[in-house]
Amino acid sequence: MDKMKCIAVDDEPLALNLLVDYIGRTPFLELTAKCSSAIEALNAVRTNRVDLAFMDIQMPQINGLELSKMLDGTMVIFTTAFDKYAIEGFRVNAVDYLLKPFSYAEFLTAANKACKWFELNAKANEAPARPTNSAQQPTLKSIVVKSDYRQKVVDLDAITFVEGQRDYILIHTDNGEAPVQTLMSLKSIEDILPDSNFVRVHRSFIVNVNKIKFIERNRIVFGKNYIPISDQYKDAFEKKFKYFTK
Repeated sequence: MDKMKCIAVDDEPLALNLLVDYIGRTPFLELTAKCSSAIEALNAVRTNRVDLAFMDIQMPQINGLELSKMLDGTMVIFTTAFDKYAIEGFRVNAVDYLLKPFSYAEFLTAANKACKWFELNAKANEAPARPTNSAQQPTLKSIVVKSDYRQKVVDLDAITFVEGQRDYILIHTDNGEAPVQTLMSLKSIEDILPDSNFVRVHRSFIVNVNKIKFIERNRIVFGKNYIPISDQYKDAFEKKFKYFTK
């Protein structure tokens, strides 16, 4: 596995040097930049690949919570002296939260969490191109998402449809459990789901084609749920389903 390229962000020199020291001790981490402000961190992300950011929350001009929302595709582990930020940290989908002063053992535990996510993403990116022949089966059997501060494995075969909300998505399944809520965009999960089984039918909905039993007046019926088929996605849907009726 390639090393995770990371940055350390803290406006306090001692705290920043400690992060740099901990990163240097960790075999699977590689320091890309040492940043004393959010502005320096943004510049580092623009000029280099950054997989993981260790960052303080309380910083001048732009705080860590605000900065994390600007780092699209970069995992974040927050470091702070104030535990009141823990819930806010998880709301922006941070991998973990370290309360200062923290030991190397605590740092390593958090870094290992990020490493597991990094490995999952690497495997997904190394997967073969999506099959164009409907007779071929997708290699991906399940996905791992963060829900209620835990990582949850969701079997693809159990998913009926995915519903996009403003700041999160709901993954609906047929296993009798409540929908899984996770802080992802619909586009992000669409890129992960195999298109041999899943199709976008609306700006807010992706459906599992193997679960469709009823289509009624441009709507897909899943029990009490009615999924609209919008004009934007109708042609693609019709090509996939020869039995589609207008």
